Amino acid sequence: MLSDKQKPIRRQHRFHHKRRRFPVKKIKSITVIASIKKSIVKCRHHLTKFLSELARIVTPSCHLKGFEILGQEEKTQFEPNNVNIGPRLQLEFETSFVPPVLVSHRNLLPPLGSDKKGTIVLDLDETLVHSSLDPPPSRYDFSVSRIMDGVTINFYVLKRPGVDEFLEMISKKYEVVVFTAGHEAYASKVLDTIDPKGFILHRFYRDSCKHVRGKFVKDLSEMGRNLRKIVIVDDNPKSFALQPENGIPIKPFFGDELWDRELMKLAGFFERCDVFQDMRDAVKQYLEGAKD
Repeated sequence: MLSDKQKPIRRQHRFHHKRRRFPVKKIKSITVIASIKKSIVKCRHHLTKFLSELARIVTPSCHLKGFEILGQEEKTQFEPNNVNIGPRLQLEFETSFVPPVLVSHRNLLPPLGSDKKGTIVLDLDETLVHSSLDPPPSRYDFSVSRIMDGVTINFYVLKRPGVDEFLEMISKKYEVVVFTAGHEAYASKVLDTIDPKGFILHRFYRDSCKHVRGKFVKDLSEMGRNLRKIVIVDDNPKSFALQPENGIPIKPFFGDELWDRELMKLAGFFERCDVFQDMRDAVKQYLEGAKD
């Protein structure tokens, strides 16, 4: 039994250990602050997603390595079986062998009327045109727009000198195809503008590229054409890394070369190279002459 002197002391001890409660106003303030922080994080996420998508609309330019880096899980090494065949056939075997996990699409073109007719595959950005975003540059030929997440994005397009004449000239002898790593929503509008007469017979976009070792690659072996009769022109050689003998790297066009003659030089080359049984031999001769 406690004495009377101890009872007040005990009651006072219990009083000091009662749980303190925050005022209602303070609890509301904490809730509001947490809600604001959550909104900021959400807005930041949407902004990052928007800017990332914007940066990927057009073809990545070659001075930025030309390709997007994919996740580590996309990087797959592969090697063909060791077969004792000739050097050219060995190269075709190596470059055309791709495991099923790397194949996203089969870009088979419709049959040609003649097996002797060649096919020219052209890149778009920095090869045929140069595009830039707002603010408008001092010089451009036309503009196209794309709505993304409710925002209108404007692209100001400058045609490479001689592109109109080039397309018309090569279309007389060859099947002309454009293969770009740009999105269809952007690239299709550009192609509709630069090719009103329909010299370009077929178009392929980013979703037709193949992901190989973290890069966008254009695989010519899936286009339904004999590799002896097909040539690709691109400002980034990495895009035709699977068939390097079929590729002609062209000087990138950034819009500041007023007297650029690269397309006209190519037009002259294509005018003559149809006499070759294998267009890869013509490409080799052209590149060796360019070095000299």
